[in-house]
Amino acid sequence: MFSRHPHPTGAEPRVSDSKEFEDFLLSHQDMVYATAFRIVSHESEARDIAQESFIRAWRHWSELSRNPAASGWIRTVARNLSLNHVQRHRARWSVFSDLKADHADDDAPGLDSTFSIPDSQLQELLTREQREILESGIARLPRDQRVALVLFHFEDLDYNEIAQQLGISLGKVKTDIHRARLALWKSLQPRREELGI
Repeated sequence: MFSRHPHPTGAEPRVSDSKEFEDFLLSHQDMVYATAFRIVSHESEARDIAQESFIRAWRHWSELSRNPAASGWIRTVARNLSLNHVQRHRARWSVFSDLKADHADDDAPGLDSTFSIPDSQLQELLTREQREILESGIARLPRDQRVALVLFHFEDLDYNEIAQQLGISLGKVKTDIHRARLALWKSLQPRREELGI
């Protein structure tokens, strides 16, 4: 997945740098790819974003190698690259034309209630099979709904942060997350027993 690039100083990296970086890459590649895939929902694009994330990590390796926040840094880079990718292709977002005029007000009732999947259940779907089912359901969501849901449930951004990141209204964020939860919940219904929800 990762192709080596010159060390930022122009000097050959030390053997220990290469080994440490390889360990870092191996321990973080699944998380970085998953972060990208949840947002862009396209395997090759997610791989490209993951590779670019690690290229940036390598360029900053002298600072990151001893930094306890390196995991958070690489995840943030992957998330930001994914969001930039989504923003560049925003014109191609598939939206339900009959729902365009149906965005809720900021204080609209019921957006977080009926049919939503509680945060605790999303976080407790830990087995490989359960995660695959959940990831598959998320990947089938319309892009705007999927991105908002992923940022809220997997990237721990609040509504205001999501609105700011995506350049959309707070009401649209809430509506997108609500619709995503509803669609995901319905799509998971046939496999509730398997998922344990």
